[in-house]
Amino acid sequence: MRYALLICTDESAVVSPEERARRATALASVTGQLCERGVLVSSERLLPADTATTVRAWDGGDVVVTAGPAASAREQITGIFLIECPDLDAAIEVATKIPAAWYGTVEIRPAGELAPHPAGQA
Repeated sequence: MRYALLICTDESAVVSPEERARRATALASVTGQLCERGVLVSSERLLPADTATTVRAWDGGDVVVTAGPAASAREQITGIFLIECPDLDAAIEVATKIPAAWYGTVEIRPAGELAPHPAGQA
């Protein structure tokens, strides 16, 4: 089963250079361990929420495009891991190893493939 681990942190938090280095070292270590175990499918760091563009398009109606994230919250999604685990308990175990769980939140969501698109259509 695939799970998306949504990394949520407070982008406005002041973090010392030493703490930032500690977090980066821990993240590199965890990422390496997940690769070795064959659990990590992919991971990405997201740029800050203020770089987001939000699109809403109602069926047959107006398209609304706004600058910024879809939700205003103290914690924003700052990264994502896609992992392959046998069950939720295993995904929780992985989530506890991600450094962001120390100072933010790791949200776990089961992930599944979308239905395939007909050839030539997006």
